[in-house]
Amino acid sequence: MKTLLNIIWLVFGGFWLALGYFAAGIICCLLIVTIPWGIASFRIASYTLWPFGRMVVDKPGGNGVFSLLGNVIWLLVAGIWIAVGHVVTAVAMALTIIGIPLAIANLKLIPVSLMPLGKQIVPTDRPFITAYR
Repeated sequence: MKTLLNIIWLVFGGFWLALGYFAAGIICCLLIVTIPWGIASFRIASYTLWPFGRMVVDKPGGNGVFSLLGNVIWLLVAGIWIAVGHVVTAVAMALTIIGIPLAIANLKLIPVSLMPLGKQIVPTDRPFITAYR
């Protein structure tokens, strides 16, 4: 079921959302100072391509002062606008019955689009796995 939802998601909006995140990541990586936001944008782009079956968790040790400061800057510069885009897309998807799970997935992307630093994306069957051992 997750694969079917991911394919429908990819066709009806996931590709374009991921493309936007990918473009933002390239722009952020061109400037040296904004590379952390570029990496976070690429991470969100991969999550946006295939969201069903994965979830966002806090990265162990990733909630320091620099993550907080970076998230506040991201929130003011881009996070609010991206979240508004997700809400508008979710409302449009929820107008049809088949689009309701897609709208829920779109709303699931809002927290990571607002505060991307200090987060990691993991499979839902292993929510406590970390990349750092």
